[in-house]
Amino acid sequence: MQTRQLYELAGQAGRARHGQLRLHPDLQSVACPVFMPVGTAATVKGLWQYQLDEIGYRLILGNTYHLSLRPGSAVIQSAGGVCSFQNWPHALLTDSGGYQVFSLAERVRFVEQGVEFASHIDGSRQLFTPTRVIDLQRDFGSHIMMVLDDCPPASADAARVRESLDRTHRWAQAAMDYYQACVAEGRIDPHRQHLFGIVQGHLSQTARLESLERIQELPFDGIAIGGLSVGESRAELHDMLAFLGEHLDPYRPRYLMGVGTIPDMLAGVENGIDMFDCVLPTRNARNGQLLTSQGKLNIRNQAHQFDQSPPDPACACRVCQNYSRSYLRHLFVSQEMAGPMMASYHNLFFYFQFMRALQESIQQGTFADFCAHWKKIPF
Repeated sequence: MQTRQLYELAGQAGRARHGQLRLHPDLQSVACPVFMPVGTAATVKGLWQYQLDEIGYRLILGNTYHLSLRPGSAVIQSAGGVCSFQNWPHALLTDSGGYQVFSLAERVRFVEQGVEFASHIDGSRQLFTPTRVIDLQRDFGSHIMMVLDDCPPASADAARVRESLDRTHRWAQAAMDYYQACVAEGRIDPHRQHLFGIVQGHLSQTARLESLERIQELPFDGIAIGGLSVGESRAELHDMLAFLGEHLDPYRPRYLMGVGTIPDMLAGVENGIDMFDCVLPTRNARNGQLLTSQGKLNIRNQAHQFDQSPPDPACACRVCQNYSRSYLRHLFVSQEMAGPMMASYHNLFFYFQFMRALQESIQQGTFADFCAHWKKIPF
């Protein structure tokens, strides 16, 4: 089984590249570099699906662990998959649950077959294996499926990193073997449901390179870098991206998992990353922080009480074109639902426009100037 080339290069500036991700003829292509909003439980918090579509998003995330618990695969299958269930007409990527090995560590136990979770909802035991997460994502109708991996914390010692690598690589091979078997049996359409491998290795260059080589040896449709943004410093993150950049397969899409600040995405793109996701723009929005062309704006601050200017004068979103800082502050102070919803819309609009401008800078040969400008802004 050969790797399908999903990524079509359109322009390059050093390692930074612009292109199109083509997941299926029936889906609109996804312009890269791309930021993907996180819709953990079949919804991006605070927004309707039509609003994501209106902004321009063509690829969002769901989470296999959370969706498998609630509403459950039977409900999702009865609806025709996650996209039909949530009325999303574009592409969907689902994480495998590997991140929950890290984030829900107190509820996790490794067993021979995979990893056992105690449900955060009712405490029931849930076994995730490399094959079960493929079955779940197949039933969800995910266009990009992620393999199960072992994501160690930033505090992991050498023995834990070694354990993580061995487990991640063993699971990756098992997932690929099972995926290929499903394709051969007609249970997965390989032109509609694509499998990405995940690289681990903590902050060790030796471990990272070993993992990257092992994962890139397998015919995954895309390569994801996991296990970063889990507690390491920004300098350590950027150094690792600089190291990995020269070793990434030029023919496959590259996905940096769970990373989404403006400085970190710039560092990622500078080193050849195509795809990003993070809860930051919506989570911060719910807490009253707007991301603007001038940096972070804490809309709850008293200074905005009488400020009739838009949240970001340079922004063309519906919020900035129609409402003032004073009004948004009022919504948050009054605990009105519209406040977090408007802030979430604005932040995701800002991120989409930022990525579009970034893509254009690569095409037009101004990427270095683009980076220099944005690196001066306090994010």
